[in-house]
Amino acid sequence: MLTIQDLFDLNHTRAAALFDGKTYPWEALAEIGDFIKALGATLPAEEFDHPAEDVWIAKDATVFASAYIHGPCIIDHGAEVRQCAFIRGNALVGKNAVVGNSCELKNAVLFDNVQVPHFNYVGDSVLGYKSHMGAGSVTSNVKSDKTLVVIKDGKEQVETGRKKVGAMLGDFVEVGCNSVLNPGTVIGRNSRVYPTSCVRGVIPANTIRRNDGTLIPIR
Repeated sequence: MLTIQDLFDLNHTRAAALFDGKTYPWEALAEIGDFIKALGATLPAEEFDHPAEDVWIAKDATVFASAYIHGPCIIDHGAEVRQCAFIRGNALVGKNAVVGNSCELKNAVLFDNVQVPHFNYVGDSVLGYKSHMGAGSVTSNVKSDKTLVVIKDGKEQVETGRKKVGAMLGDFVEVGCNSVLNPGTVIGRNSRVYPTSCVRGVIPANTIRRNDGTLIPIR
């Protein structure tokens, strides 16, 4: 339920090697920046522009002039980075992904075809293939008491050893508008979160999570 294998199809990201030898996706968070630098140096110049230090942007990607991009960062083929997006670094944006108006990314991997299209914050997170965050939904990556994040799945608790862990969204996850994903949230593949939800802990795969916390299996 919590493992990389449970959550993601690694055929849908240029960052597949980042997860080699790891069990849980948050184990990769500390290595995103160095991985992007190493990978970026191998990208073909005929396919990727290199407009700034540690920044690589596919020639067929669309980046609006008002967007801010700080390295290390890779924007892959067909991706779109819209008006006033703020990419703070350590961000890999997958093929055909959308980073929308006034969205902010920091230390995150977006698999191919991910959409964070309107007013989203994604920090210290991994978003699986074709996952989508509705307008205004955000990840919260630091606990209010600043203690280390623990992933809680019922009685099971997994120590991350990290102060900053946002959300791990499996492939095809849908997050409703104006929802907050608290530190260490894990959402299984094909699951859906109602709008205006405050989510923490683990939501199983193929589940609808209502904003009162009720879980309903998808049949």
